[in-house]
Amino acid sequence: LVVGIILVAINPYKQLPLYGDAIIHAYSGQNMGDMDPHIFAVAEEAYKQMARNNKNQSIIVSGESGAGKTVSARYTMRYFATVSKSSSNAHVEDKVLASNPITEAVGNAKTMRNDNSSRFGKYTEISFDQSYQIIGANMRTYLLEKSRVVFQSENERNYHIFYQLCASAMKPEFKNLKLGRSQENNLLFI
Repeated sequence: LVVGIILVAINPYKQLPLYGDAIIHAYSGQNMGDMDPHIFAVAEEAYKQMARNNKNQSIIVSGESGAGKTVSARYTMRYFATVSKSSSNAHVEDKVLASNPITEAVGNAKTMRNDNSSRFGKYTEISFDQSYQIIGANMRTYLLEKSRVVFQSENERNYHIFYQLCASAMKPEFKNLKLGRSQENNLLFI
């Protein structure tokens, strides 16, 4: 196992002009260390190593809730789509991240830092052809916080889907579920 570069990024909780196409083009083709540390430098190194050595590369994006993991993954995918000159009309990151809305509906919850926080892990695999253009992607998801079903910290909520189900409890198709209001289900809801 070989570990490459490590980048520590901090979520500023606001949009900054650090991720536009001009910045992508500035990092494209550059050697690691020639430019300031940036998620695009990590993506460029992985892309370059893939092309140079014809080997799969991995980028691990890790952090606590609200750290910006999903946004960093989007920036990485946009970088790959731009530098590989993929001929897709829609951005690849939008296609990949929108590919599993059911998991997001079931697996997102309110946390102290984010009203719509993903409470599950994602493994995204991007496939390239022989000319290193993106030809597809696959996202696998897995729940991390099963404990959230029966316990939430103060000012946090359970998974959104439970509140949506309870709000629909009076609809005919949900009558057999015997759902009540979320406030009545002390075991599942806080």
